[in-house]
Amino acid sequence: MVMQDGGTVDVRPGPDPRRAAPEHSGAYLATGLCLTLYAAVLGAWTVFGITQGNGSTWDFVEGLFNPGASPTTQILGPYEWAFTAAFLVIAVLMLAQRRVARSAALLSGFVLLALSLREGVGLLHAAYRHQYTNDPLGSWALATRGLGVVVALVVLFSMFPATERREDAPPPAAGPDAQWRRLSRICGVLFVVMALAELGWAVRDMTATGTDTGRYLRGVVDGSVLGALDLAASAEFTTVGSVLVLLILGVLALRGRREVRGALLVFAALELYMTVRTVVWLTVSDFFNRSFETTEGALSMATTAYGLAAMTSVVVLATGRGFGPYDGRRPEGIRAAAVGREGWL
Repeated sequence: MVMQDGGTVDVRPGPDPRRAAPEHSGAYLATGLCLTLYAAVLGAWTVFGITQGNGSTWDFVEGLFNPGASPTTQILGPYEWAFTAAFLVIAVLMLAQRRVARSAALLSGFVLLALSLREGVGLLHAAYRHQYTNDPLGSWALATRGLGVVVALVVLFSMFPATERREDAPPPAAGPDAQWRRLSRICGVLFVVMALAELGWAVRDMTATGTDTGRYLRGVVDGSVLGALDLAASAEFTTVGSVLVLLILGVLALRGRREVRGALLVFAALELYMTVRTVVWLTVSDFFNRSFETTEGALSMATTAYGLAAMTSVVVLATGRGFGPYDGRRPEGIRAAAVGREGWL
């Protein structure tokens, strides 16, 4: 307490708005440990795939960014590699009790739950169940899917109640509040436009190749459609899933929901990684020199360029201090600044 003009001003440090409330520390700890465990399992599958393949570790490292570099098919795909890294980062932030990781953890939980439900639908088919029985790694793959269900449920049931208390929320201020809402809406627009672009290309690919729409949609929700046991997500699932996540997060960001920041950052980084892989493949395949020979090639290049610029922008904006209220400053800093300028609060 500080005496000033016969009165008292409370300049004691308040709670850090960037950290979870004390009553939610257990939920953050459980989520962090579960995501660490699942990331370790995915890492083990990745290492196993490297050791069992004909390529070297360097081939795998090169294949992380060059789709045509790896001489053998990996057990996991690029989306699984990206989410493995994301799970580890989110887990570290969760263990550090960082509130920004909550929406990213919820996103991870929903993705794991969707994958598990898709696999559950596939297991309703006897032929698909037999593949788990006959494959030497079937029991391990099934255990991984089961662990995914457990982790998803723990994350979702832990994080949903861990909402920000009204008394923990930073006090309102017009300037910073308007700034982070503006940045959030920019991210929302970039996400929605990217979702529409990906949806347009998905529809175009289906019509150009004569793909049966019903079978395509079944591939999104049924793991048995491909007819093979595979831990890597199918192209149908990743395409539709990306469009849905981009749309949902984009709409939430347009509404100025500051708690969506972590999910925006994680998914933008994932999309940026996939776009970089595309750019590397276009470079090594010499597609750049032939891209503008057709209208379709030019549109493809424009979409790739937009994805690279848009996702980079979202990562930068969501990482910046100006995205959150008070630019990440603690409430006591605001109070102390007010006292210093005016002599009263």
